[in-house]
Amino acid sequence: MTHLLRAYERGVLRVTVNRPAKRNAVSREVLRELKAVLRAHAGLDDLRLAVLGGAGEIAFCAGADLVDLAEVRDAEAAEAFAAEATGALDAIRLFPVPTVAALNGVALGGGAELAVACDMRVAAAHARIGFVHAQLNTSTAWGGGPDLARLVGYAKAMELLASARTIDADEARAIGLVNEVAPAGTGLVDFLDRFLEPMAARPSHVLRALKAQVLAERFAQAIDLRRAAEREQFVRTWTDPARLAATDDRFKPS
Repeated sequence: MTHLLRAYERGVLRVTVNRPAKRNAVSREVLRELKAVLRAHAGLDDLRLAVLGGAGEIAFCAGADLVDLAEVRDAEAAEAFAAEATGALDAIRLFPVPTVAALNGVALGGGAELAVACDMRVAAAHARIGFVHAQLNTSTAWGGGPDLARLVGYAKAMELLASARTIDADEARAIGLVNEVAPAGTGLVDFLDRFLEPMAARPSHVLRALKAQVLAERFAQAIDLRRAAEREQFVRTWTDPARLAATDDRFKPS
């Protein structure tokens, strides 16, 4: 059973994580589905834009589904998961046309990484974003650490990662993490459509050319070294007893 909703109209692909009961947390199955959907649409001749969102008005994505990851406990399993998840988000990063995250609510942990994998972010007034990994005594795993540092700079990224605090949409826009915020009382869908309108008017081949130029900068050679360091630290922290204890405490039977 698919956990994604998809629509394609006039060159715009819209993909929605449809797990509102879990605040759109993503399992490994969801990540595989997302990668498959993006790959299936990447070659469409009239493709112009892709929008990634979450069902409902509460959460864009609350992060990884920790119940699904309960058995990911040793270094080998953590390495395999990190590689698989990063590959799924790379399908977003490498998508041949501009991608936009529609932040309809909270984007936390892996959900924040999912948001920054996109080229741009547009947020509802009530949206919040937080790289909260350190609250579980672990680190980013899906390429989100390097993405964040590139967007907001080294010092701000270090603050957000180490404090693990969640910031509101206005602060996210002020530091360059979010492109635009819908005014309070304005529906995100309509606001997002207006944001997309001038881009959707461009020919597909122009948008592909522009995306290729941006990708050349985004995937400079140094990213490989930063990714390797990020993954090494993720495997180390994910398999540490402190992370296991933090997660187990959150899922103890009541």
